Amino acid sequence: MTSAPAAAVKNTSTAAGNSANSMKNAEIARVFQEIAGMLEVKGDNIFKIRAYRKASAAIENLPGELEQMARENRLKEVPGVGETIAKKISELVSTGRLDYYQKLSAEFSQRQTGTLYPDTGGDTTTRDKGEQAR
Repeated sequence: MTSAPAAAVKNTSTAAGNSANSMKNAEIARVFQEIAGMLEVKGDNIFKIRAYRKASAAIENLPGELEQMARENRLKEVPGVGETIAKKISELVSTGRLDYYQKLSAEFSQRQTGTLYPDTGGDTTTRDKGEQAR
């Protein structure tokens, strides 16, 4: 469903503490676009989906580097970036990963392989035992 996650960029630090593999605006924008897509497939809140899309578009068209704005605590100056998305940007910029993105991606990976069973949490033996008891 999605390509290799941009949020899995390896973070190596220099002696000065700056990220050698910092995430660029386009990479961060793509992560938020993918989150919006996954939330849409899940049938999540349309306003939440729009928020991620709006932030993605604003980040993509930003004239400066988002990483610099994060260091200066100016993320909320970006149109469409509120408290929640600002925290996610900070996590991406500082670690090169986003746990929320990883969790959504894992959920979709499980859906693709057919390992999710809503009734039983994936345990078919529990479901089969319930049917046998009837």
